[in-house]
Amino acid sequence: MALIQCEFASEILSKSVSMTAILPQETLVNADSSYRLPTLYLLHGFSDNHTTWSRNTAIEQLVSDKELAVIMPSVDNSYYTDMVYGGKYWTFLTQELPKISHAFFPLSSDREANFVAGHSMGGFGALKWALNCPEQFSAVASLSGVTDMVTHLERIRKASGDKLTYLSLVFGESNIHETANDLLWKVEQLAIVTRKLPKIYQACGYSDFLYDLNQRFYHLCKQTSLDLTTDFGPGDHTWEYWGKKISDILDWLPVRNRH
Repeated sequence: MALIQCEFASEILSKSVSMTAILPQETLVNADSSYRLPTLYLLHGFSDNHTTWSRNTAIEQLVSDKELAVIMPSVDNSYYTDMVYGGKYWTFLTQELPKISHAFFPLSSDREANFVAGHSMGGFGALKWALNCPEQFSAVASLSGVTDMVTHLERIRKASGDKLTYLSLVFGESNIHETANDLLWKVEQLAIVTRKLPKIYQACGYSDFLYDLNQRFYHLCKQTSLDLTTDFGPGDHTWEYWGKKISDILDWLPVRNRH
């Protein structure tokens, strides 16, 4: 495998940004020039960056037998959102990042070969991206994700501390109900459309402080025809949990190798 650290200029964010990419080196060396890799965009959580998945889990080893590219960008503590007081990270994520990634690496543009996953804030980002842009992905996975941002934001606004400060920069004082950040509303919307939708994998530990929000998302999805796989069991909001579950997600993804 090749582990590549990238620094590049973002026109949308008006600054230098970082991402880590994992690529199957042997496949690329032996493939013809027209071959394009299935791709997993793997998103980080609050207080993390583009390196934390590779530093805290065996992700590189876990994909070593798969013809799969893994793209891990840094988005600060933006919640994958065009911030009220900050950068346009949603626009960066959904428009600029894929364009630059495809320019740098031989990635597939086929919807069936594109996936997105993440943990915590990244679980929210993954679901937000897939539910708002279902034409881009065939599968999405959330590990301990903030699956009900409306309720989560209400709770944070009643408290104090660093998270309130950061979320105020992201959302200001705005009401996010029935917006792109309201995942439950997006599920209700998608339940009445007929277009092809990504299948969803949702995992959360019983001891996780976001477990009740994950249950809310689960029960709503079960009232629809969305293809949802759930994994609830022992575990907390920790890298020990996510390191185990990312292996299950990689096995679940519909990666189609050439051979």
